[in-house]
Amino acid sequence: MEAQNAESKADFIHKIKIAAKEADETQYWITLCEYAKSYPDTSVLANKLTELQKIINAIYRNCKKKNTS
Repeated sequence: MEAQNAESKADFIHKIKIAAKEADETQYWITLCEYAKSYPDTSVLANKLTELQKIINAIYRNCKKKNTS
């Protein structure tokens, strides 16, 4: 949501990169939860996160291409 209010293309790219880092951190926590015996199954969350990471990375790559062209 924050990237929608970016002040420039560079700011948008920066905010998308932050989203990618946040997704990576979420992946870390989901991985930890997988090892916790008392925690519910996280496979659905992990799969959804993978989809989101692909989308975020595609947006980032496309923005970087357009910004350097």
